[in-house]
Amino acid sequence: MFELSGDHETFRKVVRDFAERELAPHIAQWDRDRHLPVETVHAMGDLGLFGVNVPEQYGGSAGDFTSLCVAIEEIGRVDQSIGATLEAAVGLGINPILAYGTEEQKEQWLPDLVAGRALAGFGLTEPEAGSDAGATKTRATLADGMWIINGAKAFITNSGTPITSLVTVTARTGDDEISTIIVPSGTTGFTVEPAYEKLGWHISDTHGLSFADCRVPEENLLGRRGNGFRQFLAILDEGRIAISALAVGLAQGCLDLSVKYANERHTFGAPLGSRQSVAFALSDLAVSVEAARLLTYKAAWLKDAGRPAAQIKQAASMAKLYSSDAAMNATRTATQVFGGNGFMEEFPVARFYRDAKILEIGEGTNEVQRMLIARGLGLPVA
Repeated sequence: MFELSGDHETFRKVVRDFAERELAPHIAQWDRDRHLPVETVHAMGDLGLFGVNVPEQYGGSAGDFTSLCVAIEEIGRVDQSIGATLEAAVGLGINPILAYGTEEQKEQWLPDLVAGRALAGFGLTEPEAGSDAGATKTRATLADGMWIINGAKAFITNSGTPITSLVTVTARTGDDEISTIIVPSGTTGFTVEPAYEKLGWHISDTHGLSFADCRVPEENLLGRRGNGFRQFLAILDEGRIAISALAVGLAQGCLDLSVKYANERHTFGAPLGSRQSVAFALSDLAVSVEAARLLTYKAAWLKDAGRPAAQIKQAASMAKLYSSDAAMNATRTATQVFGGNGFMEEFPVARFYRDAKILEIGEGTNEVQRMLIARGLGLPVA
């Protein structure tokens, strides 16, 4: 029988207490102000959340990927923007350097990222290359020991905060090759565009990026030249599991809030939860939350167990597909249970409703997940 370890559950309580104490009282105001509080990022670093699965030599606690998913779920249960900040900081900021960086690159960048003193972004998506990441147009030409980068990126998380230290970007380094290159913040020719006005994730930092003859040293290449496509596919597999954990957190948050409201709210002389229609809706929601959680942690367990990449990829796509759909459905159920109050921004379910949709889009749309699952089944889908 599958279950998380005692250490995982103890860690879950620590993160939940932190989220309830340090985040919950302030989220509504941060959301209204569209403000990512740097001091909160530092506090998350002090708690060790950014270094959960990072080796001790770089300041981490050498835990497993499952522990990271627990942390993301519990933060996401209170707020999706902060959960996304954590997910992107580790999955897209730290993990590429940890997985593919040289020892010098790891020693230069990881300690501050792990400690929460800095954040990093991953520049993959482009204005004309989203799901079709192989259509990357950003180019990097090597000349006199320097990479000269030209192009643009879109929707890049953690790319423009006051403590962003770098962005790893994918670029064509030849007609038939894509590589990944570390671009430090403040590099001449690297421009962080104004923040997007988003439907949800108001606290999360998201920008477009542009590169105009941006020059970085040759040694800023991350991993082997031409291996960028393979690298970001592996990074996305992990990211899909992490996004799935974020979706589980949202769905659980909706369930918790709805059960509490259904017990406290009285209509026609009885608790709202005594109405069969409400009770059944929340029962169905509880089932979907549990199913999403099991799919997510199975995928995380496969990653920790070192199972074959194809098996992890299939499990990651299944988890991301189901959990993000479950989260979207959870917000509809919760908003309906809350009735008119669910349409008011003073209630967290309204924020969850806005935040949920991106879960079906980010880290590969759900249409892409279905395509990947079909390929895993051996179907000749294009």
